[in-house]
Amino acid sequence: MKEATGELSTTMIAVVAIAAVLTIFTVILLPYLKGQISARMHCTDAVCDCQEGEKTCDCEWIKVADDGSETKESVTCQNPDYKSQ
Repeated sequence: MKEATGELSTTMIAVVAIAAVLTIFTVILLPYLKGQISARMHCTDAVCDCQEGEKTCDCEWIKVADDGSETKESVTCQNPDYKSQ
C-alpha cells in the first residue's frame, strides 16, 4: 500500500508541475509570441519611413476589416538597411 501511495504522490507532483508550466506559457509567453508574430507579419506589408542608422522604423499598414472597411494602423518594424557595428 505504501508503494501505491508513493506512486500516486509522484504522479500528482508531475501533473501539478505540468499544469504550472502550461499556465505560465499560456498567460505570459503566448500573448508575447502572438504579438511578435503579428508585428512581423504586418511589417512585410507596411510602408515605412526609416532614417539612416536607426535600428527600427515607424511604419503604417492598412488593416482591412471583414466588412471591407480599411483603417491605417501603426507598427514599429526593424530597419532592413540597419547594419550593426
